[in-house]
Amino acid sequence: MTGPATLALASAYLSRYPAEAARAIDAYSPAEIERYLSLVPPERAVPVMNALTPMTGATVLERLPVELRLAVLQQPERSRAVALLGQMPDDRREQVLGELPDGLATQLRQTLEYPEATAGRLMDTAVFSLPAEETVGRAMALLREPHRGSADVHFIKLLDAENRLAGVVDVRKLAFNSPDTVLSSLARAVPAVVGPMAPREEVVEALEAHSLDELMVVDQEGRILGIVRHGTLLNALKSEASLDIQTMVGVSKDERALSSSWFALRKRMPWLQINLLTAFLAASVVGFFENTIATFTALAVLLPVVAGQSGNAGAQALAVTMRGLALREITIGHWLRVMRKEMNAGFWNGVAIAITCGIGVFLWSGSVGLVLVIALSMVISMVAAGIAGALVPIVLARLGQDPAVASSIILTTVTDVAGFFSFLGIATLLSGMLVAGG
Repeated sequence: MTGPATLALASAYLSRYPAEAARAIDAYSPAEIERYLSLVPPERAVPVMNALTPMTGATVLERLPVELRLAVLQQPERSRAVALLGQMPDDRREQVLGELPDGLATQLRQTLEYPEATAGRLMDTAVFSLPAEETVGRAMALLREPHRGSADVHFIKLLDAENRLAGVVDVRKLAFNSPDTVLSSLARAVPAVVGPMAPREEVVEALEAHSLDELMVVDQEGRILGIVRHGTLLNALKSEASLDIQTMVGVSKDERALSSSWFALRKRMPWLQINLLTAFLAASVVGFFENTIATFTALAVLLPVVAGQSGNAGAQALAVTMRGLALREITIGHWLRVMRKEMNAGFWNGVAIAITCGIGVFLWSGSVGLVLVIALSMVISMVAAGIAGALVPIVLARLGQDPAVASSIILTTVTDVAGFFSFLGIATLLSGMLVAGG
C-alpha cells in the first residue's frame, strides 16, 4: 500500500524516530530500503540514512535516486559523506562524486586523500560494522554475503545509536555462541584509536603499545572512518625505506628502474652539481696543506684511508639515527643523548682502528711520526663523523626538512673535511717527526 495515508504515516515515523526506523530497516535488502526511503521527501529520508551503519548506508546510497543521493552527500556534516563514500569501490565513488557540484566534489576528494604518512592515507575505508544490539545470527549471515563479508574481517566493529564506535567482537567468538546472542554481550573495549590526521609515528606507537593487528581511525565524534592494518603499515614503511635509500644519494623518489634516461638526468643532475661543490670544499682543505703533502709524499697515500674510515663511521651513525627518527624511537629532544652515544662509539672505534692502522703503517713505513699522525687523526675524524651522523638528520628534521634528502651529501662533506683537516693538520704540527719524501 502506497496511498496518501501510508505515505503520511511513513513520513511521520521517519522524521520523529529516524534511529528506530534505521534499526528496523537495517535487516532489509538494499533494494527494499531504497524503496522505503524513496517514498518520502529527502528531508525525511536523510536522517534515516545518517542513522544507518556506514556499511549498509553506502550500499543503499548507490541505489538511491540522484536527488536523494545529493541530499545525503550535501549535508553540512562532511564526515558522514566521507564515511559512506569510503565504503564504495573506487570506480563507483568517482561516478557518485561526478554528480556533485564541482566545489563539493573537490572538497570531498581532498578529505578522502589525506596527507602522506598520516593515518587517513594508510587506512582502509571498507569497515565491517554493525549495531551493538545486532545478533550473532545476523552477523554470520552478513559475513557470508560476498559484497559484505571478507576473509580480511577479523573483528566486527560495533556501533552505538549515534553510529559511534562502541566496541569490537572477534569473529571467532561467533562460532561458539547461539544465533540469538546479542553482539554487545561479546564485545570488548577498543584499546586505542587515532584521528585521520595522526602521523604515521603515532600509528606505529599505538599498534606496538597495544600489540594490535589493526587500529581504528575515527573522526572527532568517534565515528569510524577506516582501519589501519599492521600489514599495510609494514608495507608503507618498507616502501618509504626503499625511497629513502634513493633520496639519501640524491635520486628522486619518483624515479624507477625503467624510467627514461632524460627523466633520470633531470632528477639527478642538481644533486650531482651540489655534490661537486661540496667536493671542491673538501679539496680546498687538501690544497691548504699543499706544501706539507709535497714535503711528505707518504701523506698522499694515507689520506684516503682516513677519509674512508670516517665516512663509513658517519654512515653507520646516520643510518641508526634516521631509523630512530622514522620509527619514533627518538625525537628531536633526544639530540644530546644520541650525540653523546655516537661520540663515545666513534672514540672507541677510532682507538681500535688507530691501533690496527698504526701497526700497518709502521710495518710499511717504519716511521713512528707517521704512525702517531694517522692514529690521532683517525680518532678525531671518527669522533667528528659520529657527531655529524647523529646531528645532521636531527637538525634537518628540526628545520622542517626531510632528513633523507640531504643528509648523505652533508655528512660526506663533514667527514671529508674533518678527515683531511685532522690528518694534514696534525702532520703539519708534527712535521719534525716525519721523514721528508716518505
